This record gives sequence, structure tokens and C-alpha cells, in this order.
Amino acid sequence: MRTRFPATPAWMRWLPVLYVAALLLLEPVTPVRWPVSFVLIALPLVAAFAHGPLVVAGATVFAIVMEGVLAGTPCCAGRSVGYLWDRHYVAAYVCTALVGVLGTILAAHRVRRERTLADVRFVADIAQRVLLRPVPHRIGALLLDSLYLSAAAEARIGGDLYEAVPTRYGVRLLIGDVRGKGLLAVETAAALLGAFREAAHDEPALPALADRVETSMTRRAALLGGHEAGERFVTAVFVEIPLQDPLLRVVNCGHPPPVRIRAGGVRELDRGRSAPPLNLGVLAGEPYHVDEYSFRPGDRLLLYTDGITETRDPGGAFYPLLQRLGSWHSLPPRGLLERLHDDLLAYSGDRLRDDIAALAVCLLADEPPVPPPSPAG
Repeated sequence: MRTRFPATPAWMRWLPVLYVAALLLLEPVTPVRWPVSFVLIALPLVAAFAHGPLVVAGATVFAIVMEGVLAGTPCCAGRSVGYLWDRHYVAAYVCTALVGVLGTILAAHRVRRERTLADVRFVADIAQRVLLRPVPHRIGALLLDSLYLSAAAEARIGGDLYEAVPTRYGVRLLIGDVRGKGLLAVETAAALLGAFREAAHDEPALPALADRVETSMTRRAALLGGHEAGERFVTAVFVEIPLQDPLLRVVNCGHPPPVRIRAGGVRELDRGRSAPPLNLGVLAGEPYHVDEYSFRPGDRLLLYTDGITETRDPGGAFYPLLQRLGSWHSLPPRGLLERLHDDLLAYSGDRLRDDIAALAVCLLADEPPVPPPSPAG
């Protein structure tokens, strides 16, 4: 199955028709010394912008016929006789045919490139579904939703990542940002997500989970060798929402801290005990610290990458995330992320400079935080 081509703007599809109509309006009032019909030579190239090779070939034939009609009509441009076989017009017929051949080749090449791009987009969409699969919209009393925005218009996947995994220890969340761009960042993100999805079910303590993911990342980076091994690090935040306790457990590895949103205010969950980014922890040799915060029914939690806080307006001012969130405390996760999405685009003038990922969670009232774990864990 192949993805469909991006829709061509309507004005581009109608451009050849508008082009011919404009010439027909100008031809009767143009002096004979400058017959506008010669401009029909460009019609095949105009058609090649938005149409395939068959349409361009048809436009070429139409242009030659129309040039002949205009040249052989005595009344056009005030002429008293026709010039159907005048050498200047014959040269125009030949030039139009040559331009038509070139336009047909150009259109065929463009169609092949569009098909290739469509295939690449299809593969990228599949890769994104595997790498950043949609989070469950509800786990027990938790409502969840995610957001991913690429700074590049044609990009589908990058180094920002998120995940939510229900386990017997509670719902475990991850958000991270891989250093660098390109395929190396995507490979690193895939390795990290795979390690987290596996270890989240096995490790009873959140610091142990972070340490196991760190070990997996270090092992995989060592397989590369060279200078790239030391550069494949990831900033990340691990969050655990226990089964029954109204609290959050947070382990931060050099990442922007989560934000808790409630009617009484907005708070960054940061006590200044962030560990180094993943794959750099072995250099520092410091243990992971877990911090606990209250998480009551009605509270919201936002995990995000630094592409949000580093978004700038046309004047260069950074995006005021905490100030914006204060007025959105009543929105559900999906509504919160939609509002954030729209606000970021408006604030930046629709010019995002970095990839953006976010994960929003809301604890509903009068229900247990998460359901009992299944026998499969």
C-alpha cells in the first residue's frame, strides 16, 4: 500500500487554463510587432508544475494548434492576412514542441519523485507508530494523551520520545530527548524505548528502572565504538504513579522537570537532585534519587521536552510555559495538549525551531489511581 500524494493547490492545477485565458484576452489588442501567441511556448512548462506527463503532452499539442489558429486568423492583432506558415511562426511551433518534450520529461521526473516521497513518508509513518506508539487514553482513573511536533515540515520521527506502561507497580511514564538529530538519534530513541518497555515490568523501584535503562544504553553505545559512543546520551524523566497512593515518584536524568497543574497553582517538580543524562551516569558514578510529590484527584501532570520552553516569539522571548498552564488547569489531557499545540504555533509565528514532545496525565476523582494489574503483569 502506498500513501497518497500531497494534494496539489487548486490554483496550480488551474494555472494552465488561466494562462491561456489571459493570452486570448491580450492577443486581440496586441500590436502585430509583438504577437502574444508566441508566449504559448511556455504552456507545457506551466502545465508541468502540477500535472503528469500525459497532460503536459496534451498541453503541448494544444499550444501548437492554438498558435496556428492565432497565426492564421487575419483579424487577430489587427492583421489583414494570416501568417500560418510564416517562418517566425513555424519557429514558434518547433520551439513549442521542444519545450513540450522537455516539460513532459520534467513532469515524469516530478511524478517519480513524488511517488518516492510518498513511499518514504509511508515507511516513516510506520516507523513512528512503532517507535512512538499512541499511549492508552485511559488507564483506570488516569486519563492520558501525547503530543509530538516536528520542527521540519517533512519529518515524521526524531529524537524526542515518550511512553506510558501500566505495570503491577503502577503506571510508569517516560519522556526523553536524544542528543543530536537524524538516524543516529532515532536509533538511540528506539533502543531506549525498548529497554524501558521491558524493564518497567520487572524492576520494583524507580531508581532501579532508571539504572537498568542506563546499563542497556551504555552497552548498546559501546557496540558502536569511536567518538559516537560518548555522544549518544539522552535526557529523561521517569515517573511512577503507584497503585493506591495519591502521589508521584520522579527520577530526573538531566531533563526539564515535570509540571504538576492544579487549581491552586502550577509547580515544577524539581528538588535540585537531577542525575546526569542516560549514558553519562557511569562517568559521574552518582546514584539515582527518587522524589515524591502529592498527586490528588483533579491534578494534571505534564511531561515535556525542551523544545517547548525553548520556543521563541519573533522578538526572541522564550515561551512562558508555567504562565500559560496556570489558566488551563481545568482542561483534560487532550484539550490541554491541543491548546498547547495551538499556542506554540501562534507564539512562534508557525516557525518551530526544535522537535517537541509532551505527555499529559490527569487523575480523575473518586476512583483508584490505576486498575489492579493483570496476571500477565
